[in-house]
Amino acid sequence: MFAKLEALEKKYLELEDALAQPDVFNDQEHYRKLTKAHADLRDIVELFRKHRALERELADNKQLLRDEDPEMRELAHEEARRIEAELPEIEQALKVALLPADPLDEKNTILEIRAGTGGEEAALFAADLFRMYCRFAELQGWKVEVLSESPTEGGGYKEVICLIAGNKVYSRLKFEAGTHRVQRVPVTETQGRIHTSAATVAVMPEAEEVDVEIRPEDLRIDIFRASGAGGQHVNKTESAVRITHIPTGTVVTCQDERSQHKNKARAMKVLASRILAAERERQSLEQSADRRAQVGSGDRSERIRTYNFPQGRCTDHRINLTLYSLDRIMEGELSPLLDALATAAQAEALKAQAEG
Repeated sequence: MFAKLEALEKKYLELEDALAQPDVFNDQEHYRKLTKAHADLRDIVELFRKHRALERELADNKQLLRDEDPEMRELAHEEARRIEAELPEIEQALKVALLPADPLDEKNTILEIRAGTGGEEAALFAADLFRMYCRFAELQGWKVEVLSESPTEGGGYKEVICLIAGNKVYSRLKFEAGTHRVQRVPVTETQGRIHTSAATVAVMPEAEEVDVEIRPEDLRIDIFRASGAGGQHVNKTESAVRITHIPTGTVVTCQDERSQHKNKARAMKVLASRILAAERERQSLEQSADRRAQVGSGDRSERIRTYNFPQGRCTDHRINLTLYSLDRIMEGELSPLLDALATAAQAEALKAQAEG
């Protein structure tokens, strides 16, 4: 491990030297790449340097344990104990930092939320989840763009698809995929009985042209008149677009925009991301070690979390974590959940690495 850390520090110093050259600004693209590579290494190099400094400090204090002055020996003993307690934590952090990065972590995310079992109550819960993720995105400084939506008359969503753009969106949201269950008294319930409903969440990295090759001959594109809620243009212009990817059978429909071209562009964005996500799922199924390193399978049929409103409780079933702060979670304070999921994923990855 430490040989690898020394190599990373050497690379970090080389990047520092390159950034200090007077002609580095002449090529802005090259400069940006150097700056990003330098920034990516900064945290792990600083952690490694802290570890090395503590080891030197520990060695010095152990030398002082042989000092003639008993007061000096006592001080050295206390310092040595403090450092010996701190070093394992830093070593663990270094192991985590050295885990292979998910190449998709930096990407923006296509988020799809669909009402499941539970009728209108499930649709209302889907809308609540959408608002929760929008609030979280706002707290992170991310941008949310609705790509497609199918609202219900009661104010819920049969389906809503959005693009969330910002810094490392996919790395934070990728564990949210699955079935989310809600237990509460619906607004339409006159007897005060608690109902159980569900909504499914799909989290897909936004695909770029270099990620997915979609051949025009593999697509069937149908144009039709929009239907449902949508304003005066509904049923008057053929602006709705349905795209079918014939090899995979993936179908995407978009009718939110007045422009046929805008609907087609949005549908293509969702289609490419679905194909990328499906390919990633196929690869992870083939790689058992990679499979073990995930928190849950990400399968949308898997119940991952329960939101119990009467008890103010939110339970993530994958890591057996229960938080009694449901009101804050629904307002977008998801970090305690997401941090715990990331930590569990890191622990699984370290275990898989040790077994491998």
